[in-house]
Amino acid sequence: MKEAILRENLGGWLFSTLHGRDTLSLSILGGIRGKDQPAVSKNTRPWYYFVFAEGQALKIVHSIEPDILADIPGETLEYYSREALASALRSRVLPRLGGRELACQFSGELPVLSFLDHGTAVFLQSLGFRLASSAVLLQRFLGLLDDRGFESHREAASCLYAIIETVWARLERAMDGGRVFEGAVLSWIAEELEKASLNRSPGLIVAAGPNSGNPHHGIAGRGSPIGRDQIVQFDIWAKKKASGAVYADISWVGFTGKDPLPRMKKDFAVLAGARDAAVAFIASALEAGRPVRGMDVDAHVRAVLAGAGYGGALRHRTGHGIDTRVHGCGVNLDSVEFPDSRLLLEGSCFSVEPGIYFADYGMRSEINVIIKEGRPFVSGKTPQKELLVFH
Repeated sequence: MKEAILRENLGGWLFSTLHGRDTLSLSILGGIRGKDQPAVSKNTRPWYYFVFAEGQALKIVHSIEPDILADIPGETLEYYSREALASALRSRVLPRLGGRELACQFSGELPVLSFLDHGTAVFLQSLGFRLASSAVLLQRFLGLLDDRGFESHREAASCLYAIIETVWARLERAMDGGRVFEGAVLSWIAEELEKASLNRSPGLIVAAGPNSGNPHHGIAGRGSPIGRDQIVQFDIWAKKKASGAVYADISWVGFTGKDPLPRMKKDFAVLAGARDAAVAFIASALEAGRPVRGMDVDAHVRAVLAGAGYGGALRHRTGHGIDTRVHGCGVNLDSVEFPDSRLLLEGSCFSVEPGIYFADYGMRSEINVIIKEGRPFVSGKTPQKELLVFH
């Protein structure tokens, strides 16, 4: 951790929360403790944990909760008043930064990483602290996979690919026998996740016909009926039921008939081509020794789709970081929504999921990529090349 702080020319890194609101700080400190998350049931007063570029860490805790960080290394100071807290920060923290910035959990570009409350930021700045985003540090400590994380992700991805195959075959059989609703298909997916010992995450997507044109379609009750000769969008994600397990997240597109319209075939071919162009772009850059930012990949994919006449059909970024959270702390492939200038580093895991959306249907094809041994590795099985169809 200290090496990373020095690499970014920072003086230290702050972890702090109240009522357990900063889940990022809790995740990292939980890792120090050897737990997924530290207990926060008595976190009724703010605590502060400072890791410095040099020397011992420092804990500043309220006197009513003096043992809240007892199992984390470092010197402990107690405060009981605003004045005492300010004095400790000025005399015991600020000098140890050596005039350098203090990394905190916030980002002007990436709201998903912003947990430091504005009041605390203003308070620290009033005492003379210079604050910097911890986005790159978070990427290094939570958003990069080691060999164990890579294997966990790979296992989850392989299971999800198999689940899509199973569920699609079941849908074809069920539609031969009568009416099928989106909610029923979602329940089949849940059954398969349980069989594979994967967790059941909320928000998975089964979207038929016009519903597939909504990137975040949600099913109310049993959902809409799935008709013949319709596009059906699947978006599923899960991880193994184990501590430190890493998510996989994939999207596939099917057609509930034997012969999709030429327009549908063309749309999917262009979409899959843009998806694969992202991987080729990354591979080419890394092979040439050029750094690749998440925003660069997104811009490239957008140019591919816009060049094919689909610029007006885009509604979201190309991908997001994946780790123990499905939307993780690593690099997002995004140049428009929340531009991400962080680099794709060794161990980066992320989705590549361009989507195109129209009034009558939409399509999103999603694969997962890991940067391993200096090249992009696509996890799971072979990415979807053509629309799923009935036989």
